Amino acid sequence: MGTPCHFALFDLQPGFRIDLEQLAVRYRELARATHPDRFADAPASEQRIALERAAGLNEAYRTLKNAPQRARYLLAIRGHELPLEVTVQDPQFLLQQMQWREELEELQDEADLAGVAVFKRRLKAAQEALEESFAASWEDPAQREESERLVRRMQFLDKLSQEVRQLEERLDD
Repeated sequence: MGTPCHFALFDLQPGFRIDLEQLAVRYRELARATHPDRFADAPASEQRIALERAAGLNEAYRTLKNAPQRARYLLAIRGHELPLEVTVQDPQFLLQQMQWREELEELQDEADLAGVAVFKRRLKAAQEALEESFAASWEDPAQREESERLVRRMQFLDKLSQEVRQLEERLDD
C-alpha cells in the first residue's frame, strides 16, 4: 500500500468542499505529533521516518488548503492525472486571460492601489464561481472534461491572484 490519501490523513472524506479551519487545526495537531524534533534522541531510522512523515504531512496540507491543487488531487485519485502545464483548449477563457493581464498591467503602470483592490474582489468572485462549478461537477464522470477545464481555469486565477498580491505589496512600499 502506497502513501495514505491526503484526505484520510486529516480524517476527512474526499471532497472538494472542506472545512479549511478544521483542516488547519488537524494539521497543527499532526505537525506537533510528528515533528522531527520529538525524535531527536531516537535511532536514525526512526528519525528518517519522522522526517518523511513530516514532509508528507506538509505536502498533503499544501495540496488540500489550495483550491486548484485540491481539485487536481481529487481528479488524480479518481484516475485522471492532469498534466501540469496544458495548452488550454478554451478560446473564450484565453480571451478573458488576456483582458485580465492587460488590465493588471494598466493598474501597475498607473500604480492604482484602489483599482487593484477592485480587481482583486472581481478575481475572488470569479474564483469562487469556478470553485462552485467544480464542486458540482467533479464527481460526475460524464463531466470529466468540464472538471478538467475548470481546474485549469482555477490554476490560472490562482497564479493571477498571487501576482495581484505581489503588485499590492510593491505599490504599498
